Amino acid sequence: MRRRIPQLVCGLFGLVTFLCYFSSHPIARKIYLTVTLDYWQIIFAFTLIVGALSFVRVNLRAVERGEDRPYKIVSLIGVVLMPILALIWGIRGGSPFMWVFENIQVPMQATVFSLLAFFVASASYRGFRARSLQAAILLGAALLILISRSSIGDLIWDRIPEAAEWVRSNPAMSARRAILIGIGLGSLTTSVRVLVGIERTWLGGEK
Repeated sequence: MRRRIPQLVCGLFGLVTFLCYFSSHPIARKIYLTVTLDYWQIIFAFTLIVGALSFVRVNLRAVERGEDRPYKIVSLIGVVLMPILALIWGIRGGSPFMWVFENIQVPMQATVFSLLAFFVASASYRGFRARSLQAAILLGAALLILISRSSIGDLIWDRIPEAAEWVRSNPAMSARRAILIGIGLGSLTTSVRVLVGIERTWLGGEK
């Protein structure tokens, strides 16, 4: 019964939302907008709470085990300190919350994204090796796009931007649409499995 009730609630709301989406009746449209606009924000707020509590629990366990203890302690201090600063002084410009955000969090985010650039360059170097005809075509298309985005593209050949735009609008777009279709079919299959009760992993177990 403890698992059956969440399944029934999930299936009922999923079916109602699905039917209201394809209905043009004013009441159905109102129900759909209420679910997607109001209830979605409530669900999103609860997911943030669950995520924050999970983050605190995982880091507390890491501190107890001594795994990267200084970094975990700083993370826990940030999770506790930021809401306190926002509640006491607000989030307006010049507040302690905004000072911490602009002088600590923003530089850390810039550092992380800067490090990601090196990982992307390393992965591109390994993935664009022309070991086959397909890899050579991929390498040539990537070089064409990179050159067209730089200032030397027009100097090498004035048709390079046009050729790069053709690659983005035709072969690249075809591959993107195929990926999006696959994602859509996968999402639809997973949604149907959840609604009919076949997929139960979201309840905390496989059975």
